[in-house]
Amino acid sequence: MVSGGLGYTDKGNPIVIGGNALEFFKRVGRYYGESAPRYLYEPHAAEDVFTEWLASLKIPVFFEERIETVSKSGTRISSVSTNLGNTFVAKVFIDASYEGDLLAFAGVSYAVGREGRTQYNESYAGVIKEPSSLSRHQFTVGVNPFGPDGKPLPMVYAGDPGKEGEADKKIQSYNYRMCLTQDPNNRVPIPKPANYDPAYWELFRRYFAVATPQNLTFNELVFVWHLQNGKTDINNNGPISTDYINGAWEYPEANWTRRQEIIREHIEYTQAYFYFLRTDPAVPESLRAEVATWGLAKDEFVKTNNWPHQLYVREARRMIGAYVFIQKDRTEEIEKQDTVGLGSYNFDSHHTQRIPVGSITLDEGDLQAFYAMNPFQLPYSMLVPKPTECTNLIVPVCVSSSHVGYCSIRLEPQYMILGQSAGVAASFAIDAGKNVQDIDIPLLQRRLRKLGQYLTPGDIPS
Repeated sequence: MVSGGLGYTDKGNPIVIGGNALEFFKRVGRYYGESAPRYLYEPHAAEDVFTEWLASLKIPVFFEERIETVSKSGTRISSVSTNLGNTFVAKVFIDASYEGDLLAFAGVSYAVGREGRTQYNESYAGVIKEPSSLSRHQFTVGVNPFGPDGKPLPMVYAGDPGKEGEADKKIQSYNYRMCLTQDPNNRVPIPKPANYDPAYWELFRRYFAVATPQNLTFNELVFVWHLQNGKTDINNNGPISTDYINGAWEYPEANWTRRQEIIREHIEYTQAYFYFLRTDPAVPESLRAEVATWGLAKDEFVKTNNWPHQLYVREARRMIGAYVFIQKDRTEEIEKQDTVGLGSYNFDSHHTQRIPVGSITLDEGDLQAFYAMNPFQLPYSMLVPKPTECTNLIVPVCVSSSHVGYCSIRLEPQYMILGQSAGVAASFAIDAGKNVQDIDIPLLQRRLRKLGQYLTPGDIPS
C-alpha cells in the first residue's frame, strides 16, 4: 500500500520508527531533495525508492505469483509452488502478505472476523451497535434504510447484524486510496462503471436530503490528504464514502477467482461513488461542479490505467500463534521481554457493516480509541506459529492477534518494522539450525539494535 496510493503515512508517533522503516522514509525525503524523513509522498516516488533499493541489493522480485500448493515435512515447509509454475525452496519462509495465504496453506491456525468481548476480555471487541464515542464516520441524522417494499435498500445489509459484543466472521471494510488531481494538464476522468445502477445509491440520496450543509462538502464526504504536485491521497470519511461497507467479508478466505471479482466490485463501487457525486440531481449543484474538477493523476499508476494497483486490504486472516496480541497488550501490558520493535498507533478499525436499527441506518464496527500514541512493544512471539503446527515460518503482517489488538498494529510503518525483524530472525534460525520459535532472543535484539531498530523507548534518540 505504501506505493499503492497510501501517500499519507499513518505513522502515529514517528519517534518509534527506526531501522529499515526509517531508512525508507529518509530515502523518500532525499527523493524530494530533503534531508529529513518524508511521510507524505506520491505513489510513484515510493515505488521508485523501493525499486532502486532492491536493485542496489540485487534482490529479485517475482510478480503475479500466487500460491497454489505448499509441501511440508513434519512441521516444516519444504517448498511453495505458484500459479506460474515456479517452485520456491527455502529453509525458512516469511508470509508478509496482507492475506496470509502461505500460513493457511501450511496448516497454521488463524482467525477471520471479530472475537466476542468475553474471549479475551476485551472491552472494545465484537459488534459495536450501541451509540459510542469510539465510533466515527457515522450518520448524524436519521436516514430511513428501507425501500417502498419494506426491505433494506441496496447499501444496507439485510441479514443478521449480530448482538452487541458478539463475535462474527465479518471484516472491516476495504477501499482504494485514490491519487486524484485538479490539474487539467495531469488529469484524466474517473471512469463511469459500465454497470452503474442509479437505484443502488438511494440511501445516499436520502442522506443528502436531510444532512446539514456543512456535512455535504467534498472534504466531509472524503478525507483529502494533499501530496506533492497537486495530488492527493483520498480516504474514507463520513457515513457513506469510499469504503465499500459490507463488501469485503469473503475476501480473506476466497480463492483467487472470487478475489478478483471482489476487487472488481470495489473498483466499480468507487467509480460509481464519484460518478454519483458529479452527476446525480440529489447532489447540490455546487458540489457536483466541485467533484467534476477532480480526476485520476495521469502520471500515476500508468501500467493500470491510472488506477491504484492495490486494494487496501486492512485486515484479512490473523494467525493464532505462540502468543496472541490483544487489547491489554496495547493499553496496559506494553512491555515485552521478546520485543522486536515499537508501535504507537491507536486502535483503528473501519466500519464492518451498514445495518437498519429501527427506522434509521447505522454504520457498525468503526473503532477509534486510545489516542495516547505512547510507544508499546511488539513481541516476537506474535510472529511465529505454534511449534506443533509449523517451525520454519514467520508472519510479520497477519500477526497472531485479536481483531482489537490487530487494529493498533495494522499500519504500514509497523509492518515495515516487523518485516525487518522477521528477516533477521529468519537468518538467525538458518545460521543456528533452529526452529523459528527457538532462536536466541537476546542475540536477535542486539543485532536489531545494531541495525537501528528501536525495541524499547530507551532506544529512541533524545
